[in-house]
Amino acid sequence: MAKLLQAPGKYLSSDWHIANKMQCASTESQKSSSERTTAESQRLVDDTEKTTQKTQRDVNKKIEQRLEEIKFWKQELDDKLKQIVNETEVLLTFKTRIEKALERCKEPLVIAQQCLLNREKRVGTDLVHDEVEQELLREAEVIKGVIVLLERTLGQTNEQIRLNRSAKYLLEMDLRDKFTALMIDDYCAGLTNNTPDIRYANNAMKMEGNSVSLQDWIDFSNTNIEKADKQRNSSLALRALIDNILSQTVNDVRKQYETVNAAFRNRVKEVKDAKQKLETLLAMVMDETASQEKNIATLEKAISDKEGPIQVAQTRLEARTHRPNVELCCDIVQYRLISEVQEITNNVKRLKDTLAQAKAELKGLSRQQLLLEEEIQVKENTLYIDEVLCMQMRESVSINNV
Repeated sequence: MAKLLQAPGKYLSSDWHIANKMQCASTESQKSSSERTTAESQRLVDDTEKTTQKTQRDVNKKIEQRLEEIKFWKQELDDKLKQIVNETEVLLTFKTRIEKALERCKEPLVIAQQCLLNREKRVGTDLVHDEVEQELLREAEVIKGVIVLLERTLGQTNEQIRLNRSAKYLLEMDLRDKFTALMIDDYCAGLTNNTPDIRYANNAMKMEGNSVSLQDWIDFSNTNIEKADKQRNSSLALRALIDNILSQTVNDVRKQYETVNAAFRNRVKEVKDAKQKLETLLAMVMDETASQEKNIATLEKAISDKEGPIQVAQTRLEARTHRPNVELCCDIVQYRLISEVQEITNNVKRLKDTLAQAKAELKGLSRQQLLLEEEIQVKENTLYIDEVLCMQMRESVSINNV
């Protein structure tokens, strides 16, 4: 208890001085350390501020550069989109031209086939496989070939339109994404430290799994542009081909159409010439028939005219048989009468033979007249088919460029 109440020991004067010095030294040291920390802190604050501002300026610059880059590619995509859209619209007009050309092929083909059917109604020797028929068959084949070619070209055109639209779709999707990215980066470019809606985003630094590299980003748009260019060039080449095909097919059909018409004109002229010759022959036969009828009448009259003389001669001979006794002699009169009867009989026989021949000739002329009239009708039928039915029907055909 006495120890507990014992006063603490006193320090020596030297201890006091040492303690004061140590306290001063410690304080000075702490003060210096604090001052260094304060100075270091200020430098750090200044450095971080400068770094932050520099980094932010750099980021702002990068965002501006990125905006320019996006705008550049967006403009490139816009240009290609306009080109492919315009090219597709032009190609659609070419498609319409092909469809019109196909439609215009129907009438000439139907008419060519109808002409062939009409000409099957020719009769007799006029039902011939002539030049007109050969050219009509060739015309039908030419038109059918043109139809096949145009249908194949139409299929190629439809496929190219599909490819153009596919390229257009890719450009539109890329442009849509570029527009969205442009809006986002433009929003980012407008953000400042004083913008009201800035906030912390803890997961913002996480890289998305579907992120791509800058080169992949460039390659993606470049690929879309190249695809659009490729399809546009293919479309241009196809349009040149279509122009050539339409021009060539029209020329082929028109050339064959004119060839058929020329064959028709030649054939009609040929048939008309033949008909005219037949009509001339018919007129000659009819004239000859009239002449032969007169000849027959003359022969019949001549035969009839011989009846009197022969009856006279025979009556005389018969009368002289009644002469009496020696008066019944073969005198000169008797011989001459007998000669006269024989002469008239022979002449009548010759006249009858000639009459029979004349009647046979008349029958032959009648048969020939019928044949000529029938052949003229055949020619008239042929002319009606070729000149009226076919040639007039072909006048409605119009073969023009589309």
